[in-house]
This record gives sequence, structure tokens and C-alpha cells, in this order.
Amino acid sequence: METIYDWVTVAVFAGLIVLFLQRSSGEGEPEDSIWQYLGASIGCAVANYLGNHDDFPYHDVAAVIVLVATVAYIWYALKPLKGLK
Repeated sequence: METIYDWVTVAVFAGLIVLFLQRSSGEGEPEDSIWQYLGASIGCAVANYLGNHDDFPYHDVAAVIVLVATVAYIWYALKPLKGLK
């Protein structure tokens, strides 16, 4: 855990794990699929990779774009606040 990308992507991934565990242990069939979580997990990994490797120009910009897109995907596809009132 050396860069900000490590910390942020691990935090997003941890939130994703909590969401998955909460949904899978609830009553009834979950409305989301495990494949949706796989897409978000890959997004975290790619954002972390891009942020940690300065082999190419604009790696920071690419990492932030992928991370924002991953969080938007989680918000749109998995709806983490669904059911809270």
C-alpha cells in the first residue's frame, strides 16, 4: 500500500465486498448477479494498475477516469443504497 490508488481502490473494493455479502445473506433471491460484481472488481484492479504504473503518459488521468467509471457503474448497476429509507 504505497500510493493513493492503492488506498482508494481497496476502499472501493471493500465496500463492494460488504455490499455483496449484505445482498447474498438477505432474505429472498438477490436482484443482482455475481457477474456485476466481477465487472466492478476488474475496474478497481485496472484503476489501481494504471495509477501505479507510470510507463505511459497521462497514467494518472486514465486511472482517475477508470475509477470514476467504476464507481458510476457500481452506483448505476448495483444500486448500493437501494432499500434504505
